[in-house]
Amino acid sequence: MIKRMTTHGNSSALVIEKPILDLLKITQDTLLEIATDGRNIIISPIAKLSRQKAFKTTLDRVNQKHGKTLKALAQ
Repeated sequence: MIKRMTTHGNSSALVIEKPILDLLKITQDTLLEIATDGRNIIISPIAKLSRQKAFKTTLDRVNQKHGKTLKALAQ
């Protein structure tokens, strides 16, 4: 699918058709993460924030407790 940017106030916008939004379960209220790999724009729906927060908290705990060991294993 080839798309063209449209003007939205002082910005540009990309219109995403409803079938694609439905397929990805994206609504007007869905938070989206926008990233780039230097060449492409990557737009991803964000999972529930509470789940991400719990994952980050757990990851921080593991890194704090086992960070030195994990770093040594990586080398």
